[in-house]
Amino acid sequence: MRRYIIMRLLWVIPVMLGVLVIVFTITYYTPGDPVMAKLGADYDQEQYDALAAQMGLDKGFFGQLVSYIWNLVTKLDFGKSYITNLAIKDEITARMPVSFGISMTAFIIGLAIGIPLGILSAVKQYSVIDITLTASALFLAAIPGFVLALLCLLLFGVTLRWLPVSGLTSFKHLILPVGTSVMGGIAAMMRMTRTTMLEVIRQDYIRTARAKGLREGVILRRHALKNCMIPLVTVIGGAMAMTIMGSVIVETLFGIPGMGLYMTSAINSRDYSVVNAIVLIIALVICLLNLLVDIAYAFIDPRIKSFYVSPKKGNANDAGTDSDSVRKAGGGA
Repeated sequence: MRRYIIMRLLWVIPVMLGVLVIVFTITYYTPGDPVMAKLGADYDQEQYDALAAQMGLDKGFFGQLVSYIWNLVTKLDFGKSYITNLAIKDEITARMPVSFGISMTAFIIGLAIGIPLGILSAVKQYSVIDITLTASALFLAAIPGFVLALLCLLLFGVTLRWLPVSGLTSFKHLILPVGTSVMGGIAAMMRMTRTTMLEVIRQDYIRTARAKGLREGVILRRHALKNCMIPLVTVIGGAMAMTIMGSVIVETLFGIPGMGLYMTSAINSRDYSVVNAIVLIIALVICLLNLLVDIAYAFIDPRIKSFYVSPKKGNANDAGTDSDSVRKAGGGA
């Protein structure tokens, strides 16, 4: 198991390198010149060359790419913003807790609501509750996140004026961003839980557990839900990744000073160094989430864990068992 985790961690390196090269290439060849954007209309060639050298943009594509990778690997330095000239690492460090807090809150609420509703829908199959929950989940899954966020903003913030529409200074400011972020995750987890629960509760061992007189709650928790966890963990990891990526839209619409708003502002002002850094961090988080999902598979299902045991260790155990059996046979003779 340890070897498997190490190998997966090593695979993160080429993935991150590939993401870095692709994003850097796209931003490099995107129309627009950060030097001209910072200088404005009135400048001469000498000023342009001096500022380009100061910003590290006087080199060619490969020179800038190698310099960027070297600073990132050796110093963990994302560089400075082209517009504000502030260190990107400091800006991300200040904004990351905001984005992480909103994403984790939405994720935990989605787990606490989506899975129980999916179980309830499966247990009450074809009832009014099941039809209502299934229709609601389909609606939430079909509507785009930014459309739902805009509708909630217009209804609860502008029309009814129940909730603030921007900023992050009180608990009320969290309701709309977290609420709109969590809806898609609830729909995905509820639908997957219902589907897998319907498959499991029809199995023979569930009928045997009922025949033994076990309570329905015990059967659902200890037998049914445990065997639903493999597909559920996959959906949970995907929901967490979508929540993190959706923070860009949510923070921009609600004016929350997190990484999403920082990235949107960087795109609008052609601050490509900031864009590269945030995309790289999002890719790293998604890679780590996928790693955690794969590790969770092994802990949920022991059969999966057995595939990661070293063959030498297994052969040694077999050899020890064979020698013990021969010794016992000889002693009996």
